[in-house]
Amino acid sequence: MNGQINGQASGQAILENVRRYRGIASLYRQTAAFRPGQSWSLLEQAQDWEARALSELESYFAARMDYAAPLAA
Repeated sequence: MNGQINGQASGQAILENVRRYRGIASLYRQTAAFRPGQSWSLLEQAQDWEARALSELESYFAARMDYAAPLAA
């Protein structure tokens, strides 16, 4: 039971990171709209934050699959 609680807390932390990273990416995209001279750099940074969010999601689902595999057997 303790593993489930820790797994849920870890999963919630990962999803919170995803929300935060995507929010940061959104701010970079918004800023790029108002700063055309820096837009390429800002959009590149937004893409980096989106990549971080995707990496966190992949970690989240990989951990869930690792947890679910023994239960299915």
